[in-house]
Amino acid sequence: MPGPAIVVEGLSFEYPGLRALDEVSFGVERGSVTALVGPNGAGKTTLLRCLAGLDQPLLGRVEVAGIDVLEEPRRAHRKMGLLADFYGLYDALTVRQCLAHASAANGVPGGEIEATVQRAAERLEIADKLDARAGELSRGQRQRVAIGQALAHGPEVLLLDEPASGLDPEARVSLASLFKRLQAEGVTLIVSSHILAELDAYATHMLVLRAGRMIENRAVREAAPRLRRLRIELAEPHPAMRARIGGFDGAVILDAGERTATVDLAGGAAEQAGLLAHLVAGGLRVCGFGEVHEDLQTSYLRTVREEGAAR
Repeated sequence: MPGPAIVVEGLSFEYPGLRALDEVSFGVERGSVTALVGPNGAGKTTLLRCLAGLDQPLLGRVEVAGIDVLEEPRRAHRKMGLLADFYGLYDALTVRQCLAHASAANGVPGGEIEATVQRAAERLEIADKLDARAGELSRGQRQRVAIGQALAHGPEVLLLDEPASGLDPEARVSLASLFKRLQAEGVTLIVSSHILAELDAYATHMLVLRAGRMIENRAVREAAPRLRRLRIELAEPHPAMRARIGGFDGAVILDAGERTATVDLAGGAAEQAGLLAHLVAGGLRVCGFGEVHEDLQTSYLRTVREEGAAR
């Protein structure tokens, strides 16, 4: 079994008079999408730059795709792509030339560059802009070219700092779909963004930084959850609601009245359908029945509250 896509141990980084990262340690699963979140100044951009081998930490170890980034940065760069928060494009070059340059710089053989450029342009939906100069593009189109440069060489790990900045709503949806496709292809992503609702569409894990310290790194959704949390609502109150739910095997009542209930149910879709049929057969007029998910913003705010209380 291959190891984690990213391993960070005891990472510390200092600017003059400021410790931006303080003994940060974590691992990132292969094929996951990690939302890197935290307030301004938490150390998110510094962490991404250290992962990419662009900044030299004071202490610690960084391994990406099995390569020690600090010992072999150029070799590691061929396994990863980075979109910086303040990226740059060569405005005088065409989109084709920008993507070709990025591909060649990251080790794509000369005979494969043309196909690599075409594939990246199609992924980012900018194939019709290949012959346009980068300086003539809109803000959103420039962002797509920059992302294309980061993934053109087929990296195993993609590091993205505010990738949706400047994109219109339609482009943001398209970008989320791209990230899901990349994950399905086995690419590991770390995405830093302040727009938690956007990250919620595709993130599988959440890594929270605060004042340079990691306060949480956990999965926000399981690939095959063992429990489903359900919210049940009746069209009218029924005194036997709690008893009826309690009589279904695998259902654990978290709270219930005569009209609404929250339940943890062991199993999958078949068990969920079985519980609904059980309630209806018992004479309960169910008008609302579905899964309850804690979104990323709620999860993040809960983490911050818990960390503040513990401190």
